[in-house]
Amino acid sequence: MFNIGNSERRGSRLNAETKRLNGTSVSSDSAASRSIWKQLGRQKYPQLFVWIGIAYLCVFHFLPLFGILMAFKDYSVTDGIRGIFTAPWVGFRYFEEFYHDYQFGSIVRNTLALSLLKLIFTFPMPILFALMLNEVKVRWFKRTVQTVSYLPHFISWVVVYGLVVVFMSGESGMINHILMSVGIIKEPIGFLTSPNNFWGLAVGSAIWKEMGWWTIIFLAALSGIDPAQYEAAQIDGAGRLSRIWHVTLPGIKGTIVVVLILALGSLLGGGLVGSNFEQAFLLGNPLNADKSEILQTYAFRMGLAQGRYSFATAIDLMQSVISIALILGSNFAAKKTTKTGLF
Repeated sequence: MFNIGNSERRGSRLNAETKRLNGTSVSSDSAASRSIWKQLGRQKYPQLFVWIGIAYLCVFHFLPLFGILMAFKDYSVTDGIRGIFTAPWVGFRYFEEFYHDYQFGSIVRNTLALSLLKLIFTFPMPILFALMLNEVKVRWFKRTVQTVSYLPHFISWVVVYGLVVVFMSGESGMINHILMSVGIIKEPIGFLTSPNNFWGLAVGSAIWKEMGWWTIIFLAALSGIDPAQYEAAQIDGAGRLSRIWHVTLPGIKGTIVVVLILALGSLLGGGLVGSNFEQAFLLGNPLNADKSEILQTYAFRMGLAQGRYSFATAIDLMQSVISIALILGSNFAAKKTTKTGLF
């Protein structure tokens, strides 16, 4: 009887303690939820901007992904949005059709050549420019040069095309006029009409337009290097070039690797060093089409001009898959070699 009574009393105490703890946890949960709602109320305007950004991503980036289905279906624009889901499946027919297209070789060649040339010549320029600006000690001159250099980034490619026409057109172009007036050339150079000049024109305009903008990233990375490292190197007798090689470049190695991975990922599209599509579409014409026709312009013409949306989607999807593979491959190689990567 004594043991039974003790057990009952211990059981009642345990039940009371359990109820008290449960009440405490419920009250703490409700207090935490009230605290969260109060915090959200205080952050209502920043939260509004965040949710607007999320809505933008969902509407313009995630929902359009359903359009990828068109690459595997016999889609017709007359079927509307419903046709994306109801059109008959055709598998990889449009991929095979593009592969056997008589323009396939030249289009892939132009896309890869233009992208590689822009990567080789345009990617190092912001690094070199940032290193030169970092050595300038006159602050007002440094800021002026930096501001002037990145202003072209905000100029539309349409405006850039107008400037190129003014300076480099055949008879009325300023450059041809100057070269002919001083006797360097006798006939105008076809900068805009000769296929052999298109790649150089595209690379040069991309450097002029985007170099200053990407310099900002490397200047920000340079500002994070500890000045004590330069002082120690100078005490050890290192010259300016030696300090750049042994202190500055290792200090921004991680930034260089990340930007290079992004550049390789956008290799086919040229998004990092100037849009291939806008350049090829604006600067390209029937006279230089042999070197200016690339994947983006070909897909654009097939999709909008001829209404072959499934065929154009297949081309763009193939390009996107290759870009993803380049990002993953370059990031894997960077992690193995430099222990630094994008993710």
